[in-house]
Amino acid sequence: MKKASLPLAIIAILIALGSIFYNQNTSKFVYVDVNKLLDGYKRTKVVRAEFEAKAKTLKSNVDSLVAGWQKELKLYEKERAKMSKKELALKQELLGNKQQQINNYQQAIQQQVQEEDKKATQTVINDINDFVKEYGKKKGYPIIFGASGSGNIMYADEKSDLTEKVLEGLNAEFGN
Repeated sequence: MKKASLPLAIIAILIALGSIFYNQNTSKFVYVDVNKLLDGYKRTKVVRAEFEAKAKTLKSNVDSLVAGWQKELKLYEKERAKMSKKELALKQELLGNKQQQINNYQQAIQQQVQEEDKKATQTVINDINDFVKEYGKKKGYPIIFGASGSGNIMYADEKSDLTEKVLEGLNAEFGN
C-alpha cells in the first residue's frame, strides 16, 4: 500500500507544480497601452484629419472677418480727419460693435472646436473600449487593464501586454 501511495503522491506533486507553473505563465492579468492604441488606430487618424479640416475652415472664417474689420479700421483712420464729430462717433461705435461681434463669434467658434474635438476623441475611445470588451470576452480575460502612462500600471511583464494584438484587431475591424 505504501509503495503505491508514494508514486501517486509524487505524481500529485508534479501535477500541482505543473499547474502552478502553467498558471503563472498564462496570467489572466493583462493590459493594453491606451496611448499606443489611440496613436496606432487608423480611425484616430481619419477622425483627426476630418476634425482638423473642419477646424481650419472655421478658423479661416474668423480670420476673414478679422481681416475685413482691420480693413475698415485702416480706412477709418485714413478718413477720420475729414469726418465730423457725429460721423466719428458713429463710425467708432460701428467699429466697436463689429469688433465685439467678431470677438463673440470667435469665442463661440473656439468653444465649438473644443466640443468637436472632444466628441471626435470620445468616438474613437468608445470604439476602442467596445473592441477591448469584446476581445476580452472572446479570449476569456476576466479583466484587461488600460495603461496610459499616468501611473495606473507602474509595471507589468511584457507577456501581459495585449496592445499590439488589440491594435491589429481594431485596425482590421476598421478596415472592413
